Amino acid sequence: MLTYSMENRGGLTLYEYLYRRIREDILSGVLRVGEKLPSKRALAEHLGVSVITVEGAYQQLEAEGYIRARPRSGFFVAQVERSTAQAAVPVQPHLKEFRGWDTSPEPEWKLDLKTNRVDATRFPLAAWARLTRQVLAEEGPALLSPLPNQGLLALRRAICADLRDYRGLHAAPEQIVVGAGAEYLYMLLAQLLGRDTILAVEDPGYPKIRQVYENSGVRCIPLPLDSEGMAPAALWASGAQAAHLSPAHQYPTGLVTPIRRRQELLRWAEERDGVVIEDDYDSELRFTGRPIPPLQSIDRGGRVTYLNTFSQTIAPSMRMGFVVLPPRLLEQYRQKLGFYACTVPATEQFVLARFLEQGYYERHLARMRTEYRSRRAAVLEAFRRSPFASRVHIAEQGAGLHFLLRLDTDRSDKELDERARAMGVRLGFLSEYTQRRTTEYDHTLVVNYAGLERAYLPQAMKLLTEIFVE
Repeated sequence: MLTYSMENRGGLTLYEYLYRRIREDILSGVLRVGEKLPSKRALAEHLGVSVITVEGAYQQLEAEGYIRARPRSGFFVAQVERSTAQAAVPVQPHLKEFRGWDTSPEPEWKLDLKTNRVDATRFPLAAWARLTRQVLAEEGPALLSPLPNQGLLALRRAICADLRDYRGLHAAPEQIVVGAGAEYLYMLLAQLLGRDTILAVEDPGYPKIRQVYENSGVRCIPLPLDSEGMAPAALWASGAQAAHLSPAHQYPTGLVTPIRRRQELLRWAEERDGVVIEDDYDSELRFTGRPIPPLQSIDRGGRVTYLNTFSQTIAPSMRMGFVVLPPRLLEQYRQKLGFYACTVPATEQFVLARFLEQGYYERHLARMRTEYRSRRAAVLEAFRRSPFASRVHIAEQGAGLHFLLRLDTDRSDKELDERARAMGVRLGFLSEYTQRRTTEYDHTLVVNYAGLERAYLPQAMKLLTEIFVE
């Protein structure tokens, strides 16, 4: 029986402390591969905690790939490399600081399940406006002065604190480069890697990633995904020198890359002298357990560049993101690209810094997780109760603002799309996100549910019934 002193957990919650202790025992070899863990009820009684506490710890361990559940058998220790430490990467103290215009109007859709949107109505605009007034009153001269090339120091410090407290990623402000959204940062990374770089990208994957890199002169090789993400064997065979991944919640498949696969990818980067770009897409919007730790948090060789934005958590119009460069790439960035000015206006950086520092961002995220969790449950329930429920299979990972819906139909995706458009409905298909000609992804919808209000669900199901039912 696993025995831990639950009183000596410091400021950690019971479930997080238990999760960490079991994880340490797995990594150190105290718990062997294939070893069965105690049942949730038995361990709860033994440790004097609730079953919910043990269940939360087991769920997080399973989500990260440290343990695996077997139906009617329990939880077992998964295969994990014992040498990988979970300590943060030490920060080196010496680090120095077009296709033409589309003017056509957007159609008025009765139902839009394709557009990736957030619920902007719940953003604390009053707090943002108050902070903006404070910044204008108190930071006048600084707003008119040149900013550091990598972004406002106060903002980079606030981002570091947020990454440390909520993502388990330790970085120095000197490692962060602030930029005007993900696409701009992709262009920066393309220039940093160089035009002769071969970059592996996920397939299916977000098309803009490949488009931006290729338009910047980088050759992209789409690699197929298996059930755990990008396969190391395919990565080795591709001859790529860099890889762009979303291991915490891949778009559009929703896949989560477990710890064993993450270790394999890091080993590829070490042995290949390669670079991994970790695109931490909507990792904050995980609804069960804690967010999956970033790949960079276990990178001991300085091979991972971490990238994130505030598009999903605040609004796409924010156009603000950042990268965390490992020391080796940071020095290259300063030598090659250090002449670039920061592309984000000073006022927005000052306001966002205060928004983070004063806890508004944390509280906003907590509210949005609650709202999206409830909205997701309502949408899934509406699909399960719909007239076409027997003809669909839903795949979702308890995270993010989308899920996959596979439809049993003889109609092609094109026919479904035309039928939907004729009724004022916009659908997104998984087949649109792949470079390969395969039927594997046919009849699978990528459902972005964040903009789907509960009150509109009956009408939405009525429209979809007319489209899906023969």
